[in-house]
Amino acid sequence: QVQVVESGGGLVQAGGSLRVSCVASGRILNIDGMGWFRQSPGKQRDLVATITRGGNTNYVDSVKGRFTISRDNAKNTVTLQMNSLKPEDTAVYYCNADVTTTMGFRSTYWGQGTQVTVSS
Repeated sequence: QVQVVESGGGLVQAGGSLRVSCVASGRILNIDGMGWFRQSPGKQRDLVATITRGGNTNYVDSVKGRFTISRDNAKNTVTLQMNSLKPEDTAVYYCNADVTTTMGFRSTYWGQGTQVTVSS
């Protein structure tokens, strides 16, 4: 009923920039929080940044000043602009969205992930 699809990512040298985007579609009545998480091989999935419907943002300390999260409520999209990338930013990046469906059910939906690789 609800799909979350990421795009962007890829391979970049350290110090470079990348942008990952995510769109939620389907039987959506409302989206509250949206966010980006990342997971490296053998590690747990960790929070990167979140944004509320009203635009309040939260970042993990390691990306503050380098990453910027933004969203377009009309288009159900969220974007993560990543600057000054470091090799340790290499991971699969996942988008999630707290969705209330047209049937009135609320749940968190995840995308399939997009790979970001930063070479040294």
